[in-house]
Amino acid sequence: MPDPQTAHQPQATAEVTAGLDPHAAPGRGSGRGPGPGPGPGETPHPGTPYAHTPYAPGAPGARPGAHDLRHHGDAEVRGAGAGLTDLAVNVRAGTPPTWLKARIASSLDGLAVYPDQRSARQAVAVRHELPVDRVLLTAGAAEAFVLVARAFRGRRAVVVHPQFTEPEAALRDAGHAVEQVVLNEEDGFRFRPDAVPEDADLVVVGNPTNPTSVLHPADDLARLARPGRILVVDEAFMDAVPGERESLASRTDLPGLVVLRSLTKTWGLAGLRIGYALAEPGMVSALEQAQPLWPVSAPALTAAEACSAPPALAEAAHTAHHLASDRSHLIARLAEFDEVRVCQPAAGPFVLLRVAGADAVRERLRDLGYAVRRGDTFPGLGPDWLRVAVRDRGTTDRFTEALAEVLAERRAG
Repeated sequence: MPDPQTAHQPQATAEVTAGLDPHAAPGRGSGRGPGPGPGPGETPHPGTPYAHTPYAPGAPGARPGAHDLRHHGDAEVRGAGAGLTDLAVNVRAGTPPTWLKARIASSLDGLAVYPDQRSARQAVAVRHELPVDRVLLTAGAAEAFVLVARAFRGRRAVVVHPQFTEPEAALRDAGHAVEQVVLNEEDGFRFRPDAVPEDADLVVVGNPTNPTSVLHPADDLARLARPGRILVVDEAFMDAVPGERESLASRTDLPGLVVLRSLTKTWGLAGLRIGYALAEPGMVSALEQAQPLWPVSAPALTAAEACSAPPALAEAAHTAHHLASDRSHLIARLAEFDEVRVCQPAAGPFVLLRVAGADAVRERLRDLGYAVRRGDTFPGLGPDWLRVAVRDRGTTDRFTEALAEVLAERRAG
């Protein structure tokens, strides 16, 4: 058995980088239930572009009126929903591709050997034109949120919402107080750097953001970076953006920047769990020491290396352009309904839409064979929101026919 003191190969550092504790206890988050979210009366006034909502740390169970931070789209297609057409999960349909499945299968002969990350880390570093000591491989991007939460030793953590809820859930599970900066529908859920408190020493924001599909300008996000602050930018869907415009992944000049990436969405690897963090070496070391030994499996490492190679990047770029066309078709079809309003411009592999009585619409769509993602579990959204994944045009046409039937029934009353 390898020596556990050398198997993990952490990058040694004596500094505490931007509020991260390099001596944080190892091990992942507990995976416990949802953390508290906004309670009754804490929704921002619709006329204000932003609202700040502070929360004290507490038990992970949600209190009455709270958002369920641990609800995700896969819940819509489990159990009785397993046979539904899936518009709730943002993983690209028809994946993983055959060539990638073959590469992953070829790694199975080596399962008796402990995972060695070196080749995969090097491949990711080359893909982003970064030194290898700026790369940390993780068991999905979601693990990185837990690592940040476990290693963070600052005083004021801010999460920009609406966005993926795991960052806040992980911070709360680690005992941190969390303050929400809630972007407003009237402002198109767009972000301005002055919305973040000056003394925030941890800021988490998505780009493009799930569930709004808004792509924030890279310059606006870069303005958040400063010494003494950790800036976590969740770019899990950036490879779905043609040219990956507005990405900060290759920036090395921004202090405290941590960019998170996922291979789940474009390549269909949700069940394999592979992602990575890009950050300055001291930050990588601090996060790495919060991981368990051998955190990423050999098949996942094979996938990371394969998906970082030039042929895979070319395929992803082609897919991003095709997805943009399919998204435009979905938005055009949804525009046929007076009752539906789509959040635009959209840049991700999904769209956010508003329709009165969305929960009833969602349930009726299930009756007709379609699963869509409820929006009311995202802080900043309410009961009239749904998220719909972009699919091929045929699937979109059949879905919008079903939606037309649901809305016609509602009009007939």
